[in-house]
Amino acid sequence: MILACHNLNKAFGEHTIVKNGSFHIEDREKCAFVGVNGAGKSTVLKMIMGEETPDSGTIVLTRGKSIGYLAQQQNLDSNNTIYEEVKTAKADIIALEQQIRAIEKELKSLSGEELNTRLDTYHRLTSEFENQNGYAYESELVGVLKGLGFTEEDFSKPTATLSGGQKTRVSLGKLLLTRPDILLLDEPTNHLDLNSIAWLETYLMNYSGAVLIVSHDRFFLNRVVSKVVEIEHGTIRMYNGNYKAFADKKKQLRDAQMKEYLNQQREIRHQEAVIEKLRSFNREKSIRRAESREKMLEKIQVLDKPADTPQEIHFSLEPSCVSGNDVLRIEELSKRFGPQILFQDVSFEIKRGEHVAIIGDNGTGKTTLLKILNGVLPADNGSFTLGTKVQIGYYDQEHHVLHDSKTIFDEISDDYPTLTNTQIRSTLAAFQFTGDDVFKRIGDLSGGEKGRISLAKLMLSEANFLILDEPTNHLDITSKEILEQALNDYTGTVLYVSHDRYFINQTASRILELVNASFVNYIGNYDYYLEKKETLTAAYAPNTAPSAQNISAASSAAPQDAASDSKLSWQEQKELQARERKRKNDLKRTEERIAVLEERNAAIDELLTHEDVYSSSVKCQELTSEKSANETELEGLYEQWEALAE
Repeated sequence: MILACHNLNKAFGEHTIVKNGSFHIEDREKCAFVGVNGAGKSTVLKMIMGEETPDSGTIVLTRGKSIGYLAQQQNLDSNNTIYEEVKTAKADIIALEQQIRAIEKELKSLSGEELNTRLDTYHRLTSEFENQNGYAYESELVGVLKGLGFTEEDFSKPTATLSGGQKTRVSLGKLLLTRPDILLLDEPTNHLDLNSIAWLETYLMNYSGAVLIVSHDRFFLNRVVSKVVEIEHGTIRMYNGNYKAFADKKKQLRDAQMKEYLNQQREIRHQEAVIEKLRSFNREKSIRRAESREKMLEKIQVLDKPADTPQEIHFSLEPSCVSGNDVLRIEELSKRFGPQILFQDVSFEIKRGEHVAIIGDNGTGKTTLLKILNGVLPADNGSFTLGTKVQIGYYDQEHHVLHDSKTIFDEISDDYPTLTNTQIRSTLAAFQFTGDDVFKRIGDLSGGEKGRISLAKLMLSEANFLILDEPTNHLDITSKEILEQALNDYTGTVLYVSHDRYFINQTASRILELVNASFVNYIGNYDYYLEKKETLTAAYAPNTAPSAQNISAASSAAPQDAASDSKLSWQEQKELQARERKRKNDLKRTEERIAVLEERNAAIDELLTHEDVYSSSVKCQELTSEKSANETELEGLYEQWEALAE
């Protein structure tokens, strides 16, 4: 066991956060910490880190173990670049390397006992440096930064110029590189694109320490965790398994508890009715029997009714009229910012009733496309046409459609003046705004609260074409499930951007991936996309041809055109492309291995000139044998490289 929390109690005024809460984390265990927004997850993490003090209870971290914490908001006040900031995570290794280099310079001027003493220190430090993976720490830095979505061009950007999401990614990179014994991560997948989330999943699954994760990403939790800790109504419970196993088990337990409670209530009512009837007989014997039953009834330990599930948003989406079959036609649309081409000459269509998800890395232009369709930004070239009777409902992840100076009530009443006060309050109540909450200023709301207001306006719009930018951001899992159901029941057309793979799998009938300035079309959900990604990306959006191809051609005509041009079938072309990719990958790996072995042999030659090495027959024999084995392997690699290069 690495972390244990016993009988935690915490309240803010009359609001209880946690009551007699206990849980523990084992070494190397990957654990999720779940609960609805406002349940107290972040507060518990802050208590573990000492940023909040529990009213009572104990928190025990195993002696000698280190802990690292990623909060939702990060403040990077340094003047470092991204690379310099992340490099500070390896300060101890860098200091060790500087010591080693200083001793190497000293050795040239030492002799005798003094030389032997410094050599002992040198060998001890180099051994420690190697054990801490010191020779590869720079590669590790680069790997983590690229895994989190930064390009090498980004490395030199000052952290002071970064957005809040970028700062969080930098802080996450630093934390991962410090490799604490237990990681506490509060919403680590926020601000990450799909590739970065997949990279983080793999990293955490292979992480040598323990991890406690707060997240609303069900796909992520299902892959990473083997235990779930839930906080609900101030009570903490532990469940073994991933998120799906937890959700299934929780439902079974609640159903069983409710059944037991209802059965007991039924029995109590039955006994009370019997007692009343016996007393109504007004006979000594029947009265004694009634009193006996009353005593038995008093001894029953009455079960508490299972707590109701937390208040949920509840709404439905229904278009006011049916659009034409052709909802959106995009023709040769292009957009760039400075030298960066986001997309070029793209063309595709969306038909009535389709649910289309747009995915892709951060910064590729997904949100920009939605803004062009909503008239927020102009396109550089090309055009788009909306079909007959198409009415757009737009959900903006930055909530620019809301007015910070207005109250919640005014935000709705100004846009929908025909609604009565009662109708407005009923609508807002469905999105958890009741009483005086409706008079809060929009500017004072959290991201989740603004999201609920935007969803309320979307419902009232009765639009038949919904354009949504990251609609699940800031929503807890329960709210996401309600939105999924509303979209699946919606009879209109949907186009949305999302990084939530579970949400995409549940709601999308078609996916457009923005990659290499092109849109690649997938007729299916996220599982289908994963199955076909490599093949279709190579066919329609290769790195060597960044110009976007026509989406319609990509889904239908392009394979036949390619086949007629090259006299090969589409399947044969795919096989050729796959073989070529494999050849290039094998060639790259061979070159990298050759470079490693040649560098090691050069290092061995250098070591053999050191007195402490050539004066030791054992060390000389070990190094000579290693070099001989390297030379043998190199001979085979040279031949392999030649064959691959041809």
